[in-house]
Amino acid sequence: MEHKDAGLVRILFVCTGNICRSPTAVGVLRKLAADRGLAGRIEVESAGTNGYHTGEPPDERSIEAAARRGFDLSDQRARRVREADYADFDLILGMDRGHRRMLKRAAPANMRARLGLLLDYAPQLGKTDVPDPYYGGGDGFEVVLDLVEAAAAGLLDAVEQEFMLD
Repeated sequence: MEHKDAGLVRILFVCTGNICRSPTAVGVLRKLAADRGLAGRIEVESAGTNGYHTGEPPDERSIEAAARRGFDLSDQRARRVREADYADFDLILGMDRGHRRMLKRAAPANMRARLGLLLDYAPQLGKTDVPDPYYGGGDGFEVVLDLVEAAAAGLLDAVEQEFMLD
């Protein structure tokens, strides 16, 4: 893949409203990348398939659950996926199959990004979709973190290998 900035890998996480799952993935990946000394080599953002919450911070329950595990989501603000994202990012990863379908349908013919699912990077979990915790209880946010942490570690391994970031 061609990069606008050599040595920089850009990843976009996508969920529905961009206030629970995808901001959690950003916070987790940022910290894990920093822990591996890759903070300056990986740029990560999130967006939603819908613009319900544009400009809003992540859901307070997501922020609190992530903070208990040492992840900071507080600087993020929701936005909707833009056509330019398909050219600006290397990987665009949906949180579930519905997001991936929507991303594929909206994709321009000349897109540069590769589309996939976050949980593609955690095959050991035997799951495809990160469940939406929005309407459930607090334990749903813990489940999201468990899944995202496992997948983010696998994603970093794959990025290091594919983009030779070691």
